[in-house]
Amino acid sequence: MNFPAGFLGNNVAAKASSSLRRRGISIRHIAFAFALSIVLLTLYFNYFRRTGYSFPADTPEVWTDRSFRVRDAFLHAYHGYERFAFPNDELRPLSNTSVNNFNGWAVTAVDSLDTMHIMGLEQEYKRAMTAVHNSNFSLPTNTRVPFFETVIRQLGGLLSAYALTNDDILRTRADELGTILAPAFNTTSGFPKYGVNTVRGTSNGPLIGSLAEIASYQMEYAYLGKITGKKEHVDRATAATRNFVNADLREHGGMYPMFWNISSGQARDTHLSVGAASDSAHEYILKQYLMTASKDKANLEMYLRFTSHVFNNLMYISPNRHLLYVTDSKLYRTGNRPTHDFEHLSCFFPGLLALGAHTLPLNNLEEVGLNFTALADDLLPKQKMGYEELSSFNLKDLHLWAAEGLAQTCYLTYADQPTGLGPDVINVLSGGPRPEIRWMDAMQEWRTSSTRGPPPGVGDKHPWMAYAMRDYYVKNPDYQLRPETVESLYILYRVTGDVKWRHRGWDIFQAIEREAKTPSGYANINKVDTHNPQQLDVMPSFFLAETLKYLYLLFREDDILPLDKWVFNTEAHPFPVFEWTEQEKEAYGVL
Repeated sequence: MNFPAGFLGNNVAAKASSSLRRRGISIRHIAFAFALSIVLLTLYFNYFRRTGYSFPADTPEVWTDRSFRVRDAFLHAYHGYERFAFPNDELRPLSNTSVNNFNGWAVTAVDSLDTMHIMGLEQEYKRAMTAVHNSNFSLPTNTRVPFFETVIRQLGGLLSAYALTNDDILRTRADELGTILAPAFNTTSGFPKYGVNTVRGTSNGPLIGSLAEIASYQMEYAYLGKITGKKEHVDRATAATRNFVNADLREHGGMYPMFWNISSGQARDTHLSVGAASDSAHEYILKQYLMTASKDKANLEMYLRFTSHVFNNLMYISPNRHLLYVTDSKLYRTGNRPTHDFEHLSCFFPGLLALGAHTLPLNNLEEVGLNFTALADDLLPKQKMGYEELSSFNLKDLHLWAAEGLAQTCYLTYADQPTGLGPDVINVLSGGPRPEIRWMDAMQEWRTSSTRGPPPGVGDKHPWMAYAMRDYYVKNPDYQLRPETVESLYILYRVTGDVKWRHRGWDIFQAIEREAKTPSGYANINKVDTHNPQQLDVMPSFFLAETLKYLYLLFREDDILPLDKWVFNTEAHPFPVFEWTEQEKEAYGVL
């Protein structure tokens, strides 16, 4: 059937106009509402977003009470695990069943040992130690033990509990586990394979490994070597550093790409990221340096190259709200091409930057024998120019500004949602028809501007609940009880003393209590960007090992784990700072 041109459109418009008139709504009302919306958006983006919050200075008693609230949340989750899942790995908090997704070695209990000790939960700690005493790391069913997850969760849990208690059984079990996992290192390069057959003592997995999985064990094996006196453990820890020093990273600006050939020890692709499959390897560069008493110059050099490349190439400002974010990219013949994805996993990065600003002599690198611009001598000319640009800033301030701006964006991805919980991935609406603003370009413009306010992306901003003008869309709406954002809030509070980081952590904890709590524990959440979120039947061990630990430490008045005395592994297990003796340096070949 044919209609006259414009018939459908005119007919619909006429019906809509008639319907609105019957409701007493005229075109004038619609025009007024539209104009008011424009005014409110203009006020927000030109005034409110430049206006900081006023955070109340709550009393020590209030914050102590909040730390107790977090401890109560831990007890609720752990008691549910004990009742329905122990000694299996994890609780399913909706069905009240268990799952063995990490070898069946009671990963939630071992992963949580140090959290219980820190919180003073003596009875729960004693009951959890039965899993340690009864450990059998060679059970026949475990024919493919995932190396990376087992190292950071179980070996890390044993080592940190030993560091806090000096209980010899923990050191013994850690030594046994570290030795049983050692076949993973039977490769030409010394990078570990994906998995280990603990029955046959062999390794398995592809010859191409992700960065996080092949380079997130140095802290654990170095500390294991220190407390056992075994050179073989130390040798395994130094293999990653040796490989990275020898790798050709000129095309990558000195930053480690995502995938590596385990045989050759060389980079396999050009994908650069601080998020999934890469994150903890970048984290361990700095933390290995700090844990070994800031003596490992090679790791310090690599950390500075890594952060410099991220500042110059992977950090952007969103077009309207001026949110600072870090993304990933691939290198093509035409240059660096960012995705503008911002992952929750990347929210560890502001905490790492704050830790570096707090502990490193960034403005006086000569005292540790480094020349900042000389770090780019073997890089491409364009990348060398980026180092000159960075060196014109106060590096300590620059790193701390980046930390504060990124952490604020991480928090706002929570506060913008109806649930108050952060999605796993957002995509920032930059590029194409929209402006694509590199942070360092914005910083240069800010520095020369006559109207200086806070650095781009750093000034306090308000949540924006409306989808319009939010500057991003939610790409993955899951909240997986992840720790990265609260980890950065904790470190920033301890570094700056600014109470706003505590208040933001409290907002997140209240949202977890409201949306994720079940009768037996806490659940991952889907559809955090809606008013109808759905709980999922998952409670990962890292919720107890990391998320609740960082929140508890954030709210405690006393600093029981000072950042210059303890270094957290990627699973929030604290290891003490130590120095190799002269005899150990000679025996182990470490600097």
